[in-house]
Amino acid sequence: MAELKRTPLYDLHVELGAKMVPFAGYEMPVQYPLGVMKEHLHTREDAGLFDVSHMGQVIVSGSSWEQVATAFERLVPMDVLGLEDRRQRYGFFTNDSGGIEDDLMFARKGDDLFVVVNAACKDADIARMKAALEPEVTVMSVTDRALIAVQGPGAEAAVSALDARAAEMTFMDVADLELGGIAVWASRSGYTGEDGYEISVPAAQAEALTRALLAQDDVEAIGLGARDSLRLEAGLCLYGHDIDSDTNPVEAALTWAIQKVRRAGGDRAGGFPGADVVMAALQDGVTRKRVGLLPEGRAPMREGVVIFDAPEGGNEIGVVTSGGFGPTVGGPVAMGYVATAHSKIGTPLWGEVRGKRLPLSVAKLPFVAANFKR
Repeated sequence: MAELKRTPLYDLHVELGAKMVPFAGYEMPVQYPLGVMKEHLHTREDAGLFDVSHMGQVIVSGSSWEQVATAFERLVPMDVLGLEDRRQRYGFFTNDSGGIEDDLMFARKGDDLFVVVNAACKDADIARMKAALEPEVTVMSVTDRALIAVQGPGAEAAVSALDARAAEMTFMDVADLELGGIAVWASRSGYTGEDGYEISVPAAQAEALTRALLAQDDVEAIGLGARDSLRLEAGLCLYGHDIDSDTNPVEAALTWAIQKVRRAGGDRAGGFPGADVVMAALQDGVTRKRVGLLPEGRAPMREGVVIFDAPEGGNEIGVVTSGGFGPTVGGPVAMGYVATAHSKIGTPLWGEVRGKRLPLSVAKLPFVAANFKR
């Protein structure tokens, strides 16, 4: 087994009493003494600080923005060329069968593209970008920076206390800030459904910045446990669970991320891996869909629970891909895939838990409304 890597904040996590666990090849904090439930609720009510330095940071550069953006569009079904400077967008890499190889965030910084990819996929993602794009453009993995997320309704006050310009940013804006005298790249985004920032900081200064943010009254360190329950309540996919290389973006209900210009009839339609498959799914529909699921009672339905259309007998029509207790909702929540015919909100279904079928129903996503600053 390969030795686990550590982020630049590892020693601080230990000092803060974090429970460290293996995650995507790293030793990461799953929770702190506050506990997952209180960490989750604190993020919803005030501000939570997350170490996401395990994720991959990549800069794609070339002779012009047009060159860089046009090249990157060969890998994703997003409108990259139309992205304004200092703006960010959600996207995903597709494969030849129309499946999702990874989801990601990409931002325009002048003529460069700054890409953040998932930790478990970053080596494959970087290799994919290099193979497809170089030498036309340059793909550089950024290994000397940490990544910190500050999330929650108190995030603006916490970050703007260190640089007032942070308060001027709106959802998906990108800016160069100086937080406590430390030069950072910041985006107004995150993966909790709350307002907040993701901050790329030089690794050598990551601990100093984190301490400065945690010194503020409303900011608490938050682990992976609460990060997972927050994103689940927000209806956000976790790669390798809710989406993977066999998942078509139409099935995953991610069609909102495919701009019109890249769809059939658009000025730059297609041209990405699996475009024909994705276009056909957009036009003809799919046989299964990702939906929200609300189990009855207090018992969560976890990943892998098989879903049926009847309390006894009947047909197997889906599976839970993410599930747990939603602290803000006050009960169990889940996401999964069900046959399209059973995907209407309110449809009664049954999940089989330890040989017993328990009732649940199709629910609207997200379970907790997004709180972004538009």
